[in-house]
Parts: sequence; C-alpha cells; structure tokens
Amino acid sequence: MINPEFASLLQLSRAERLQLVEDLWDSIAQEGESLPVSNTKLAELRLRKEKFDNNPNSGRSWEEVKRRARTVHD
Repeated sequence: MINPEFASLLQLSRAERLQLVEDLWDSIAQEGESLPVSNTKLAELRLRKEKFDNNPNSGRSWEEVKRRARTVHD
C-alpha cells in the first residue's frame, strides 16, 4: 500500500507518474553512492566469478542473453 503522505501522487496522470519515476531514478543515480551488498550476495558473486575464471567459455554473451530472453519458449 502506498504511504498516505504520497497518496496524492496517484492523482497524477500515468505519463506524469512515469516522468516522476524517471526523475527520481536519475536523482538517485546522480548521488553516485553504491547500495550495500549483503555478504551472501558477495559470496555468490565471488563464486560465479571463480567459476567463470576457471572456464571463460561457459558463459553467454550479453547479445545471446538478450536474444534468448526475447524468444518465446513453450
């Protein structure tokens, strides 16, 4: 549920709300601070990097990932 303090934002048109989201996202990106990453996620990233370093041909290119994601599978 939306915070009552921000409920009036729902009165904005869809286009205005999307613009607001974009503006908020841009303001966060400009702060340049990274968000904290949990130890669990860091451990998983290290494991994945180690696996990749041991077998660099095991991964897929970004182009292949995008292509596969856009393909409909039954």
